[in-house]
Amino acid sequence: MNFISKLAIKLSAQLIGQDTFGNSYYETRKAVRGGRTSRYVIFKGRVEASKVPSDWHGWLHHTEQSPPPADGYARYDWQQEHVPNLTGTRYAHRPAGHVLKGGKRAAATGDYEPWQPS
Repeated sequence: MNFISKLAIKLSAQLIGQDTFGNSYYETRKAVRGGRTSRYVIFKGRVEASKVPSDWHGWLHHTEQSPPPADGYARYDWQQEHVPNLTGTRYAHRPAGHVLKGGKRAAATGDYEPWQPS
């Protein structure tokens, strides 16, 4: 981000908080369309919408009026930590038979019969 962009953000918006990924969340100082402020995120590293945790998603989309607490919302035992979409990265899920895992898949069972028009 260049100096002009950083200056524009500093003058027009205020930093609301940061998430565990290092993304910064801002809100404009003046209301725009319909009397609401604009809310946006400056991503740390690669710009990827799936890097926004659910805690911040609600605030960004005006579903929540206040930002999430600094330590996050209470979580249930069954909830997992947020993970961005890993498609296209070396950490992407590659099932057995995937071309990058050798390309060998299990043989078909033979129970498939294609539809034949009568």
